[in-house]
Amino acid sequence: MWRKISTLLEMIKFKHTVFAMPFALMGAFLAGGGVPGLSVFFWVVLAMVGARTSAMGFNRIVDRRFDAANPRTADRALPAGTVTLVESWLMVVLAAALFFFACYMLNPLALALAPLALGLTLFYSLTKRFTWLCHVVLGVALAFSPLGGWVAVAATLEGYPWVLSLGVLFWVAGFDCIYACLDADFDRQAGLYSMPAIFGRKNGFRIAVAFHILAFLLFTLTGILSGLNAWYYLGIGITALALVYQHLIVAPQDLSRIRQSFFSMNGLIALALFFATWLALATAS
Repeated sequence: MWRKISTLLEMIKFKHTVFAMPFALMGAFLAGGGVPGLSVFFWVVLAMVGARTSAMGFNRIVDRRFDAANPRTADRALPAGTVTLVESWLMVVLAAALFFFACYMLNPLALALAPLALGLTLFYSLTKRFTWLCHVVLGVALAFSPLGGWVAVAATLEGYPWVLSLGVLFWVAGFDCIYACLDADFDRQAGLYSMPAIFGRKNGFRIAVAFHILAFLLFTLTGILSGLNAWYYLGIGITALALVYQHLIVAPQDLSRIRQSFFSMNGLIALALFFATWLALATAS
């Protein structure tokens, strides 16, 4: 059983929850002016785990035929047969139930927003079939992370720094556009849509640069509007370096280090901004 659970967690890349979780906690910390209560913290973490697990499981299910045909993804658990379709659907349903229960335990507004938040993450998995704006849809879905953290603590949308969600949107859309370069040729042949598949890898990289510049400016504006001190701008500095580095180590003609760019640098950005926010709030006069 533990081996099966491990396979399911690897199938959905559970460790990549690090991309969204810090932003959910960042929203929660901003709403409360510091560390929220233990109960709220606990349910926010469970809500994020449930939402992402359900969404990624659904993605693997609906894309299983494309994954089987793509040499890069043919060894994933569903195409390879190491997990069954029934097991995958069970994980999706149980994770969704966990998400809704966690939102119920938080407050009525969190529960009211839950269907929209989860629906967007599920909808993203279908968008490559009809629009090259799929990367932006993923950005919108993950932009709910800090908003959800804020609502979990404040139980209201009032005062929420919307520029933070916009920053997450363009940050996610940018790195997803870069990662899509790996499958640009396959997507084109399979009739799937992505910016690199439609406009070419070189233009895909240019769009990602524009998205990341916007994200950096919006993250900076978040600190200004939230009145955060110098600690936050240390995180902004780390973010700038990580964004530049991930664009330096990959190029349209050389994608060999794209996983280092995608996973290491983006995980660093999310954690740096969260811890910088925490320190800024903890040291506020």
